Formats: sequence, C-alpha cells, structure tokens
Amino acid sequence: MNSDTNPAPIHRHGHMTRRRMLGCCGAAVAGLFSSLTSAAPEGPGPMPMPPALAAMAAQALDGLAPAALWDSHAHLLGVGDAGSGCRIHDNMTRGFNLLERLRKRFILDAAGVNGDSPSVDRAYVQRLLDLARAFPSGARWMLFAFDDALDDSGRVRPDWTTFHVPDRYAAAVAAAHPDRFAWVASVHPYREDALARLADAVANGAQAVKWLPSAMNIDLRDPRAGAFCDRLAALRMPLIVHCGEEKAVPGAGQDELVNPLLVRHALERGTRVIVAHCASLGQALDLDQRRPERRPSFDLFARLMDEPRWRGQLLADVSGVFQSNRDAPTWHTVLARADWHPRLLHGSDYPLPGLGLLYRLGTLVRAEVLAEADVEPLSQLRRHNPLLFDLVLRRRLRHRGQGFARAVFDTRRHFMG
Repeated sequence: MNSDTNPAPIHRHGHMTRRRMLGCCGAAVAGLFSSLTSAAPEGPGPMPMPPALAAMAAQALDGLAPAALWDSHAHLLGVGDAGSGCRIHDNMTRGFNLLERLRKRFILDAAGVNGDSPSVDRAYVQRLLDLARAFPSGARWMLFAFDDALDDSGRVRPDWTTFHVPDRYAAAVAAAHPDRFAWVASVHPYREDALARLADAVANGAQAVKWLPSAMNIDLRDPRAGAFCDRLAALRMPLIVHCGEEKAVPGAGQDELVNPLLVRHALERGTRVIVAHCASLGQALDLDQRRPERRPSFDLFARLMDEPRWRGQLLADVSGVFQSNRDAPTWHTVLARADWHPRLLHGSDYPLPGLGLLYRLGTLVRAEVLAEADVEPLSQLRRHNPLLFDLVLRRRLRHRGQGFARAVFDTRRHFMG
C-alpha cells in the first residue's frame, strides 16, 4: 500500500545493551499481563450448539491428542485502544479509501467484534477465548505478532504498514492465557537491532518468527535476512513465511518477494521453514528457468517439497488452502499426497474462518472433496463457532477416500526444538 504522503523521518534512540532491552521488554510484558488478566470479559460467548453439531465436532476431535493440537496460524489483531501498541493504517479509519475501510469491517466481522466496542483489542482476545472453550483442554492457538514494513534502508514505513502487532503484546496475551495461547514473534531483518529483538522474543517464549515478505518488504536474498536466518538455525526456531499471492494485507506491495523458490535461501542456511498456506494462491516466476515464466505458486512449492535435500527442514501449514479462491487441483494434491502429511500443519488463519464468503462449501462438493450431506451442518457450525468449523471441515475433506492424516493435527512437535 502506498500513501500519498511520505512519513516523517524516524528518529532512532541510542543503542541499548541487550540486558537493558530484556529488562524493558520484560517490564512491558509484565504490565500488559496485569492489564489483560484484570480485564473483564466483554459480551456473550458463543451460543450453545445443537446436539447434532456438538456430536459432529466431537467426532472430528476423536483420536486427536489435545495437547498436540496447536493451531499454527492464528492472527492477533488490535487497534491500540487498550495499551496494546497495535496500530492500523490511517486509511482504515478515515479518509476516502472505501476499500481499506471495508477491509477493517470485514476483518472485525470475521472476528465477531463490534467496531464500536469499548475496547476492540480486549473484545478480540475475549472472543477468541470464548471460541476456544469448545475445544478440549490442551489445545492452543499460536498468536502472530506482525512487524512494521521497512524500506531497503531500514527505515520504518507507516505508509506501507497495513497493521502492526508488537511482539510485547503477543507475548503478554500468551502469558495471560498460557493454557490456550502460545505466540509467534515478527521481527523485520532490516532493523539495526533485529538480532537483539529476536533474543528478546526468545527470552519471552516466542515459538517461531513470522514474515510476510510482500507486505513487510523482506527479500530473502538480502544479506540481512541471511544473517537473521543463521541465528534462527542456531536457535532451532522455525521461520513461518507467507508464500503465494497475498490478498488481505497489501502493505508494501512487493509481490515478487512471496515467490516460494526464494525460500531456498533460508533453507540453505539450515533454517527450518514453514511455508504459510502451502503457497496456494497466485503465480510467481519460475526462477529455475533460464528465461523465467510465471507458473502457479503452488507448483513451485510442490517442487520444493519434493526436493530430497529439504525433507528435514521444509514444512507448510494448510491454513486458507480450502478457501474458495483456491482451485480443485490444489485441493486434490494436498489431500492425496500422504507423503507430505507429516510435514503439513493444521492452521486456521483465524479470524478468516468467520468470513462466510471465503468458504463456499458447494464448490468443495463440486470438486469432490466434500460430501454434499456435510454442507448444511458445516454451515451451521461456522455460524456457531468458526474455529470448530475450520477443524471439522479439514477432518471431513476427502479425495478418492484419502483425507488428512492425524499427523497434520499433531503440530506441537514442530515447535519444541
């Protein structure tokens, strides 16, 4: 996203020692922890489910180990109205950019949050907690922080930043509800203090790092990204990288940076990489060709998955893969490739399962991956609990009798070092 005006220069503070930074971060997390644990719940929780839907959900959960079921792709969002430090782009709240104002409305609607709530930040967390109550004890959601976009010189660009969720806020929410949440840091590698920020994130319990290269302006070929990946490899900490076209977060608009083949630069440094959404949307240049032509991003991802060198390092999450803007060949492949399943991770892409227009179940029926009899109960279940809907849908999907193996839902093991 490009603004009509340039941001004011960013004035950087003097260098902090790592000890001082850890102390400041710890104090901030402790303060937010106190605020979050003392906050009163806002609004009613989800309505009780009819027995038939409850039975459908119970069947989907049967055979899954709750303590192993970590939703590997869940977004933490806010507007900064409760001391969270979250920000959203000005175009989402004022001005004449109707598309950006609608973007905010759709996201809040998907999250079940009223934009006029006394605190959008607290209501978002409370709603997610309410939905999580339907899952057995032990199931957890990995909440994503989201760093600013930076330009190539390392300057923060508010005009490119669709939204910002600080690491300290994600850490505080997870610390306030450790039975339900873990958290994922987001540190832009072009920051001068990127490695110090990573050390802080590790000290505060981050399980991984998330990059959305097109929105944040991160080129995995950049030496600064390489140095960051070296540290991740040493820490045995996964890097979650969005690959494939990005629709929800335009940010810096550097679409060429979400090419799945660029992930090789992180893999070659020994970094364990989780490709978000299996790169299942859009096209990218086939950089392996002498004269690169555009090919489906998913095909390039599949090429990487089949390269023997990366079998111990390259993973992917299946969040968003069965949204209606994907295609039947992609659905057939991820279901049929049982050899991939131990390397695929369940993830909901919350709050997007709450947005009905993204899930046209009839399309899945026509693609012969969902039974027609499942459409109505799943539609009802989505209205009651989008998180359960997402899990149950994934458990009901079949291609020629082949569904996702249980290993896809055994996600915690990928984040334990």
